[in-house]
Amino acid sequence: MSQNKYDVIVIGAGNGGLMSAAYCAKNGLKTLLLEKHNIPGGCASSFVRGRFEFEPSLHELCYVGTKEHPAMVYRFFDGLGADIKWSYDNDLFRVINKGEDGYDAIVKSGVEGFVDSLEKAVPGSRESAEKFLTLAKMTADAMDYMGSVTVPVKFFSDYIDFVKAGCYSTDYLLDYLKMPKKAQAILKTYWSYLGVPTDDLIGMQFANMVWSYVYDKPAMPQHRSHELSLAVCKSIYENGGDIWYNSPAQGLLFDKKGRVIGVKVHGKEVYAKEVISNAIPNTIYNMIDKKYIPKTSVKYTNARKLGLSMVTAYLGMDCSKEELGVKDYTVFVTTTSNTREQYERCGIDKNYYIVNCLNEVLPDCSPKGTCMLFFTLPMFDGDFPTDVTAENYKKFKNEFVRHYIEDYEKTMGIDIMSHIEEIAIATPVTFARYLNTPKGAIYGYETSGWDNVMLRSVGSKMEPKIPGLTFVGGHSDFGDGYNSSYQTGHDAALQVVARLKKEGK
Repeated sequence: MSQNKYDVIVIGAGNGGLMSAAYCAKNGLKTLLLEKHNIPGGCASSFVRGRFEFEPSLHELCYVGTKEHPAMVYRFFDGLGADIKWSYDNDLFRVINKGEDGYDAIVKSGVEGFVDSLEKAVPGSRESAEKFLTLAKMTADAMDYMGSVTVPVKFFSDYIDFVKAGCYSTDYLLDYLKMPKKAQAILKTYWSYLGVPTDDLIGMQFANMVWSYVYDKPAMPQHRSHELSLAVCKSIYENGGDIWYNSPAQGLLFDKKGRVIGVKVHGKEVYAKEVISNAIPNTIYNMIDKKYIPKTSVKYTNARKLGLSMVTAYLGMDCSKEELGVKDYTVFVTTTSNTREQYERCGIDKNYYIVNCLNEVLPDCSPKGTCMLFFTLPMFDGDFPTDVTAENYKKFKNEFVRHYIEDYEKTMGIDIMSHIEEIAIATPVTFARYLNTPKGAIYGYETSGWDNVMLRSVGSKMEPKIPGLTFVGGHSDFGDGYNSSYQTGHDAALQVVARLKKEGK
């Protein structure tokens, strides 16, 4: 039996796990963070090919803010003493719809910029855009209020519109505001950041995200998301925590009453008073005896739908973005304005994809005279071809990505292929290997239907739990995304701290 004994063990150094471990350690708990890879972060990392350092997943962060006006993510890192160097984009995105109802629009950040952008693209949309932002700000204020008080006594008096609109879809909400259909289509381009088409995406969740991007501006750490992960690790070490790399959890330990009391790792038994898992429930449930799992929890997990995965292509170019002819940071390309069609045809006919040029926000992110492009091609469970084998896998992913690069060349009137110096391609197979998620899902469970964010937040409090085990990350209450993973990790840590202090442990 191992002599190691901790207050808390955290499984997985993804965003949620990192934040959990950091705030547990900061609050005086003896903390151990286990990570199966040799570096932290999961998707929040970086990798090098030739002379380029690529960002694996982060397009842009919301809920960051600035030193003068810090939002949630800024406050979390500031609370750990992490001095992150942030850069901001004045544009939210450019969207090019090549369908019959086509358009090419750039949407600016800032309240005035946002409203002016929609009015310019769709004359007559100013009033509805202003009403949407008013509702979006109220949503953000309501969410902040709920997170800042134990008993939200003023909620129903000050935020009654949030309650009324809490379970309506984004489509319903924008129709109610009488926003012109074309303006709606441009705004709803953002649906993929939450992974749910807008006829099923809760309007309050969408509005909250948009408000953060509009008000705080999209943010990027100057040294990729790996800077964020390393900053959290530094805080863990400074507060006496341990991090074991190359240390995958092999199982959980239970006492006679069915409470989690530790983790099996490297063939040893390491004990703790609480365990926090950044690993998705599917992974954890498959490594423990089913008798310890409440039947309702199994039903919840089996009923949930896996969210987005991706095929991503990272391109290091032998010329600058100016020489290449790139002027935008984030460009969405689609062939239809209908988000349900975009969703259902992800990965088909180049129907919907995203291209980023990091040099637009971070000019020196690559060597002088070069630039980087990042192609994101959404793919859902079941979209990955069943006839792909180990032998033809490389050919499949190269051909798949080549079609999108050629489409973007044609769309933008630029030459990409002849300037590619380095290229790396990740598929759901890649993400499954690095994230240990089923089907390579990077968004956890889809926040739609009965499992939307509003109902999940309420329902999770009633769902039976395995005593001593808490889940955090993009598959938890708040859904996918860096910011929501950080929030679940932070909140779980403070709950564990409170429980252990109350129990006198």
